[in-house]
Amino acid sequence: MKSLKEIFRIGKGPSSSHTMGPAHAAEIFARRNPNAKAFEVTLYGSLAATGKGHLTDEAIIEVLSEIAPVEIVWQAKTVLPYHTNGMRYKAFDAKKQVVDEWVVYSVGGGALSEGKGKDDMFYTTPVYQLSTMKEIQDWCEKNGRGFWEYVDHCEGAEIWEYLHEVWTTMCHAVEEGLENDGVLPGPLNLSRKAGKYYIKAQSYKTSLQSRGLVYAYALAVSEENAAGGTIVTAPTCGSCGVMPAVLYHLYKAHQFSERKILRALATAGLFGNVVKENASISGAEVGCQGEVGVACAMASAAACQLFGGTPSQIEYAAEMGLEHHLGMTCDPVCGLVQIPCIERNAIASVKAINASRMALRRTTNPRVTLDKVIETMYETGKDMNAKYRETSQGGLAVKIVCT
Repeated sequence: MKSLKEIFRIGKGPSSSHTMGPAHAAEIFARRNPNAKAFEVTLYGSLAATGKGHLTDEAIIEVLSEIAPVEIVWQAKTVLPYHTNGMRYKAFDAKKQVVDEWVVYSVGGGALSEGKGKDDMFYTTPVYQLSTMKEIQDWCEKNGRGFWEYVDHCEGAEIWEYLHEVWTTMCHAVEEGLENDGVLPGPLNLSRKAGKYYIKAQSYKTSLQSRGLVYAYALAVSEENAAGGTIVTAPTCGSCGVMPAVLYHLYKAHQFSERKILRALATAGLFGNVVKENASISGAEVGCQGEVGVACAMASAAACQLFGGTPSQIEYAAEMGLEHHLGMTCDPVCGLVQIPCIERNAIASVKAINASRMALRRTTNPRVTLDKVIETMYETGKDMNAKYRETSQGGLAVKIVCT
């Protein structure tokens, strides 16, 4: 498996696969063709189907137009073999002859691939030799260590500096989201709600205040993402509100030290990494179960660890977080990362805390393992009709009219 830096990417929303990934690809192609006289970029599958709402074209044009004019071609009905988020970049000379052509895929969480395995320009030597939760749990039990210690064992001291930057960015996104108000970009004219939820939560009794604050924090980050603000993929932009909401709340309410928060982040990233390695975190490939579902699993594991959970209990918390999102579709209204995405982050945040509490109370071994749920999630996603995999051609996306 790759470094946790691949799971936790700092960047601007609204979409990791449809905005961050294509923008990065455009930057690479621009460096390859600094003297081009024109560009043509063809978007396929999900990228074409929801690209306008996700600002895919704007992200690409912003980069390439500094060199030459850019034409975007939309091919929503064509899916390239390797992944539904395919892109074909072409560069032309003054005689309109193609001087460079490149096919690349945005595979989720801001990551890119050429679909060439070890010959891929994005291939890196694995940082983690173990890639299933069973293998990692066995390592922890054999060595008397926790999940975060396995991260430290594989990544070294360097990862903690990066996770500090991740945590700082998450906190800033929460705080910015609580302060900002107004209407989010796009035809839905959706009003920001985080600040109002936060104010109302202050007046709740203690038993209800905790949940109200978690809702507010998740909405804050998700709304920042929808507005194109700076966030951390955890594991994606569309699910970026879950982890910060849970950790920020526990940090504030229970006075956990930053060191413990960073260790919880490491564990959460490890769990997200296992899902990415063995299944997918791309809504265009497996639906929202691979985004919000995985985010919930990551946050469940983090919360359980903070409250003193054993490796077995932490694994069980993550298993519940993902299991109870199996089958969740990705049907963004108007192709925007707003409805139902923003509220889903809030609901999943509370579910993560509930899952951690259930896991801490369990005294018997569960019948279902996280590895089995990951396998099931991937199979379910592959069986899911393409209408429900980030194409805005089914579900809520066709029930609400975009003006």
